[in-house]
Amino acid sequence: MTVFSLPAEPMIPVADDRIPRESGWIYQIKWDGVRIVATINDDGRIDLYSRRLLNKNTVYPEIHRTLQEQADKLGPCMLDGEVVYWDGERPNFQMVLSRERSFGAEPSSSSAKGKVLYVLFDLLQDGDQDLRALPYAERHERLMAKMKPVRSDRLLTADLYTDAESLWKWVDDHQWEGIVSKRLDSPYKEGKAHRDWLKKKRALLLDVGIVGVKRRDGRAASLIMSDQGRFIGSVSLGLDEAMREALGQMLQLRRIDAPSWPMPFPALPAELKGESIVWLPSPLPCRVTGLELTSAGLLRHPKLVSFGLNPSGGRS
Repeated sequence: MTVFSLPAEPMIPVADDRIPRESGWIYQIKWDGVRIVATINDDGRIDLYSRRLLNKNTVYPEIHRTLQEQADKLGPCMLDGEVVYWDGERPNFQMVLSRERSFGAEPSSSSAKGKVLYVLFDLLQDGDQDLRALPYAERHERLMAKMKPVRSDRLLTADLYTDAESLWKWVDDHQWEGIVSKRLDSPYKEGKAHRDWLKKKRALLLDVGIVGVKRRDGRAASLIMSDQGRFIGSVSLGLDEAMREALGQMLQLRRIDAPSWPMPFPALPAELKGESIVWLPSPLPCRVTGLELTSAGLLRHPKLVSFGLNPSGGRS
């Protein structure tokens, strides 16, 4: 029986604004999702593991089911990749986070607008053979060969590209997350103790709804953001004095009993506890930029760009 030795942590690309252009590097699109290592046992049993080795079988039941259906073709192996939610145009990280928080509840077919995919980019073990010491180029070649007989629209294999400049331009033009550069001769090294996999990410540009205002001393301190009905943090950077004054007057923030509408979230987010908040009657459409959405679903280093866009929210 095949025995799997899971990595203590998957190999993580290291953030770097420089894209290496030297020979010996290859490039891939960075898929915006949740890292998953999957094992397929001799008896067809499937296990999905998160970056922290938590079992995710019940969180992504359609991926678990798909791997079971393809187990005979794949054989016993250990795969590494990213589970993403494809919304028809690009991966939607917020939808993956929603799945994590709902413990794997699949959307009904009538309401689903996209689907969960497993994008594979590495083969760590094939049968009893541990491949992690092999060069990445060979591991990827073996992954492609293993996936060749598989027919599933939920399993994809990440392509390799040789032209970094063209790939970055495509990613930027189509507003995807970024690219990952990998040394062709790199073995699989756990965590970030390496310089063999590097990632460069675009700044996110989001159309969000402003659903509330934090007030301090009768002024607007920051704006509370909602993306597709989910709390993603507060933004103050880019909010100039004229905007603060206008919001203060419009919302009567200097009044202790300033009118406030019902909170739009099911429960008050922990980040807002203890704050003085005036909720808005309807979302105020706004565009913001930020570095990334964290695993908690919050936008890192948000900055206000403009008002007046689609209040339903979404990446652009």
